[in-house]
Amino acid sequence: MQAVRHPFARDDHEVLWALKDCSFDVARGDLVGIIGRNGAGKSTLLKLLSRITEPTEGEILMYGRVGALLEVGTGFHPELTGRENIYLNGTILGMRRREIAARFDEIVTFAEVERFLDTPVKHYSSGMYVRLAFAVAAHLEPEILIVDEVLAVGDSEFQRKCLGKMEEVAHAGRTVLFVSHNMQAISTLTKRTLVLDRGACVFDGATSDGIAHYRAMQTALVDRAAAYVALPGTAGNHVAAAHVVTSDPGGVHRWGRPIRFEFDLVIPEPASALCFSFQVIDADERSVCHLWCFERDARFRRDAGRYRLTFHVPALRAYRGSYTIRTFLSDRRTFTEFEGLSQLCPFVVTMDGIERQDYEWEEGTSAYLEDHEWVLARDGSSDAPQRGQFHA
Repeated sequence: MQAVRHPFARDDHEVLWALKDCSFDVARGDLVGIIGRNGAGKSTLLKLLSRITEPTEGEILMYGRVGALLEVGTGFHPELTGRENIYLNGTILGMRRREIAARFDEIVTFAEVERFLDTPVKHYSSGMYVRLAFAVAAHLEPEILIVDEVLAVGDSEFQRKCLGKMEEVAHAGRTVLFVSHNMQAISTLTKRTLVLDRGACVFDGATSDGIAHYRAMQTALVDRAAAYVALPGTAGNHVAAAHVVTSDPGGVHRWGRPIRFEFDLVIPEPASALCFSFQVIDADERSVCHLWCFERDARFRRDAGRYRLTFHVPALRAYRGSYTIRTFLSDRRTFTEFEGLSQLCPFVVTMDGIERQDYEWEEGTSAYLEDHEWVLARDGSSDAPQRGQFHA
């Protein structure tokens, strides 16, 4: 399996290789994520695997019945009703009518389209269409289930249902190939991930490492993404450079991992009460963490020069999201501010690969997490209070 030739190409110099040298094996029962930038070849790969498109070179060996949910509009006849399309898809998969009928009610209930079951699907909204299409693909027991990004059309509750169903399918010994730009969904659902780039498979391994590889590809300035350098000619006490050393390349930090903040301070005017501090600022401009150096014997209070000041945080637990840092260089005694900088060293905290059974990570839910205990007592009751712990 290698490529699809561009249908309008006139000669060899105008061939667009949608996939090139993309080879991998998937065992029965594997749940595999496929990620990559737009145009990387993900959808083409799924069309090849679904036998919608024939490869121009190479070969695909597949064993088992394939159920595919690709872009909206694939697989259903628009003039047929929802009921008729369920039976049509089951027949295409090689199922007998009684086998389809045995799963019919479960499909309809899952898709939540009871009222519109006898309406032609051309009148369905995109959300209704996807709900029914996924329900059919997942419940008619294909040995191989292929799902593209179309789940993004559904609401969050239905997406959770779909992820649960795909996990159930995999636990039943069937194979799932899942393409998504939602790294949290990929992380929650899969243990193995393929990363595609320009038609080639550039990574095949553990999902957490695959996501880190993908995020590193997203920035052209991988090693300098979380860095700051002062403009030439900056005078007075100032921060000459700042750098956030995240756990992963490209300014990506995995929650709970060690992180390092480095600052080069140029101090031509020492002061006995000189101090430096910085805050970690979230996307809503909230300070979620404040670190400082107010040491009485700090050398930069006595001697002019350039200093490297490093802060080590053994486990940064800032919640998933985007962050910058804000610096303060001032004299605490006179309240003189030598310099204050903001929006420095952007970096991202990710919770990819961190699973919770009872909680789903969502953007904007929190700024910072920390271990804590809780106590629950009922007014007027002599019962002992309930106590528990939260481990972030």
